[in-house]
Amino acid sequence: MNSGSFTRRMFTGGLTAMLSSVGLSGAALVGRAQAQTDDGVRKLDSDGKPADGKQMITPIVLHNGLIYVAGQGAHDPGPAEQYDIGKHTKMVMDNVKKLVENGGGTMDTILQLTVFLADIKHYEGMNQVFKTYFPHGGPARTTVAVAALPGNSLVEINCVAAARRK
Repeated sequence: MNSGSFTRRMFTGGLTAMLSSVGLSGAALVGRAQAQTDDGVRKLDSDGKPADGKQMITPIVLHNGLIYVAGQGAHDPGPAEQYDIGKHTKMVMDNVKKLVENGGGTMDTILQLTVFLADIKHYEGMNQVFKTYFPHGGPARTTVAVAALPGNSLVEINCVAAARRK
């Protein structure tokens, strides 16, 4: 190799020396660039504002153009004999809709939902309300019955949606 030629090593050494003189290092610059581009995960509260990191569960997570919505339940404080699957489904779907919209999507951009029912006998009642939220056809969906749900809810739903805006 010709010692008189300009090499990448010479360029990098000179750049490092110059950056060092102003208090920066190449490693710090690389680290900052990676933090801005590699992570890409945004955690939002239920209002669509950046989460403060104190929540055990983040209601909205954005990553690679997708909106992940944590499970939403009805959390009914009333007596069990007054629980109504239609009322619970409406409460849950209203929350899902709000969170998807706060994450930058719409009901039409929901790609997949998982529905958890406290009892499979509520399947038809849940479906009657559920279909009113998807006049243009619903997303892919899985429905399962579980032993119990937190907060006295008869139904819990989580979903993944495509974001329309960044």
